[in-house]
Amino acid sequence: MVRRTPLYDLHLRYGARMVDFHGWEMPVQYTSILHEHRAVRTDVGMFDVSHMGEIEVSGPDSLGWLQGLLTNDLSRLKPGRALYTLMTAEDGGTLDDLLVYQWDETRFWLVVNAANRDADSHWLREHVKGAQVRLVDRSDDVALIAVQGPRAVERLEQLGLSLASLRPFSFTSARFQNGEVMASRTGYTGEDGFELYTDAATANALFEALYELGVTPCGLGARDTLRLEACLPLYGQELRRDVTPLEASLAPFVKFEKGDFVGRAALERQAAQGPARRLVGMEMADRAIPRTGYGVYVKERKVGEITSGTMSPTLERPIGLALIEAWAAEGAEELAVDIRGKLHPARLVATPFYRRPKAAPRAIKEEG
Repeated sequence: MVRRTPLYDLHLRYGARMVDFHGWEMPVQYTSILHEHRAVRTDVGMFDVSHMGEIEVSGPDSLGWLQGLLTNDLSRLKPGRALYTLMTAEDGGTLDDLLVYQWDETRFWLVVNAANRDADSHWLREHVKGAQVRLVDRSDDVALIAVQGPRAVERLEQLGLSLASLRPFSFTSARFQNGEVMASRTGYTGEDGFELYTDAATANALFEALYELGVTPCGLGARDTLRLEACLPLYGQELRRDVTPLEASLAPFVKFEKGDFVGRAALERQAAQGPARRLVGMEMADRAIPRTGYGVYVKERKVGEITSGTMSPTLERPIGLALIEAWAAEGAEELAVDIRGKLHPARLVATPFYRRPKAAPRAIKEEG
C-alpha cells in the first residue's frame, strides 16, 4: 500500500503534483521546481519530510551500543545536540546515513531515510544481543517539516518560535499553539534552516500558518536540486549497499580512533589501500544534462557512472556527481558522459558546487 503523510490533504489543497516515492505519495512540486528552488536560495521554503523514520534508542547501554554500530564518534554528543553518521555492514558497505539526536544520557533518536526505515529498524533489532537498550519506532507518530532559506529565522519568529540563537546541529523544545515542537537547526538544502518534529495536528496547523506568511511549499524536485548543488548524498544514488563511506568521500564521518564498530575492519583496509572508486563533482562542457546511471568515460574507457545530475538552477549549468575509478578522479583529462549514445565532454570540478554566503551559520546535513 502507498503511504501518505499527515499533510497529504494540504498538499492537494495547495496544488501539489503527487508522485510515488519509495512507497510514499509525496509532492514532487507545487508550481515549478525552478521557482521552489529559488525560493529556498533567496527567501524561505518548506518541505514535508514526514516520510523520514524516527527510531528511539533508550536504556543504560544506549551510547556504547550505538558506538558499536555507527561510524561517527557519538561521545562528541551531549544532550540537545545532533550528529551526522553512517551505518555500515561488516564489509563496509553503506546501510544508511542518518542523524543521531541525544535527548539525555540514555536516550537518543535516530532519524533514518524513508526508503530504509523498516530495514534499519530490523537490522538494529538483530544487533541488540543482550544489550540493555530499548528500541521504539516513533515514525508513525512524528510529522516533520523542514523550513529552509535565509529568512527561515524571521518567518518562524513571526509564529512565536524564537530560534535565532540555536546553534547548527542543536535542537530545543518549543510550543506552537497547543502542540510540542522539537526544533533542530539542520536541513538538506545547503541553506540555513530548521527541521520541526511534531504531531500530525500541530504539523498541519504549522504548515498552514507558514503558508499564510508566504513561505513557499516545496516538493521533492527542488529538494533534490538543492541538495545536489550542496553535494549532500542521497541514499540509493551516492550511497548504496555496494558503496562505502570512503568511496562516497565521507571519510570525515568515519572515526577509526573511537574504537570498534560494525564495518571498521573492512573500512580500515580500504583506507590503507586507498578506495578503488571515488565520488567526484563534474561539470558538463556543453548544455547536455547528466542523469543518474549515465556512463562516465575517459576516451573510450568507461570509468564509472553519474550518481546524480541536473541543470543547476543557481549556477545555470549542468552539474553531476559521479562515482569513478580512483585514478580518473585524480584529474584525468578527456572525461565524457554518455548521453543517449553520444559522448559529451565534461570536467572535474571542486565540490560543493554551491556554498551559501557566510553571513549565516551552516545548518546542512553534515558535520564532522
